[in-house]
Amino acid sequence: GLIMATLFFLVLEFAIGDSGTAAEWNEANKEMVALEDGTQEEQVKPIPIHIAFSDKFINRGIGGYLMGAGITLLFFWAITILFIKGRKVSFQRKILSLNLIPQDPNFFLNNATARDALLRIRGQVDDPKHFLLLNRIDVALSNLQNIGEISEVASLTNAQASIDEDQVSASYSLINGFNWAIPVLGFIGTVLGLGAAIGEFGVTIQLADDVDKLKNSLTDVTGGLSTAFDTTLLGLVASIVVQMLMTFRKRQEFLLLDECNEYCQTYVLAKLKLEKSG
Repeated sequence: GLIMATLFFLVLEFAIGDSGTAAEWNEANKEMVALEDGTQEEQVKPIPIHIAFSDKFINRGIGGYLMGAGITLLFFWAITILFIKGRKVSFQRKILSLNLIPQDPNFFLNNATARDALLRIRGQVDDPKHFLLLNRIDVALSNLQNIGEISEVASLTNAQASIDEDQVSASYSLINGFNWAIPVLGFIGTVLGLGAAIGEFGVTIQLADDVDKLKNSLTDVTGGLSTAFDTTLLGLVASIVVQMLMTFRKRQEFLLLDECNEYCQTYVLAKLKLEKSG
């Protein structure tokens, strides 16, 4: 996340750049435009979209710049975590296609066949605990000798399923924290921008007798207000994107848990045939 945020700001600073102050842009980007009556008029070129986008991050004063950097860092950090989680979900889903338990309808799981199934599972991966489905099956089959009823096996797998759900939910706590902090940083940037704009407005009042200086000062005031609200806009947009991606990724993970539940029900619990003790 830090690397991506740094690269993003390097591109903005050195590849795109900013427009500078309003006065600097107006002075450097004047052009003569032909009017309908044949005369020409001096006009200022509009700021291109890519430079206007860059301005929202790097052309906002030191306070706005720091808040923009913080928003960008947390945004890319959250996106990186969600991307890694997506790769893990895809990898975990591949386990569902493995032939872990024989599909023969005449096959049943008991103490003897469970040992063979465990050897098959442990022979396909280094550690079953790294996989949601394999860990559930491993826990259930490893305790068959100590379990006398199928209902007890079901209770054991359900307990492990609840643990998995709690772990998935807890894994989003950091992203939830980021998603809370991103708009807060935007609001802080807005407060800093409003403070700067109000300070400029005090100077503007003192220049009320000089019309030209008054116009220039008012331009600085309105520019400060624009910068202030741009910071909030960045924070809200980044927060919405993170929230939408997080919701999508969480849905994927819980669908995976449901598929693991269905697999255990179909290929483990339904094939159990335990011998009653005594």
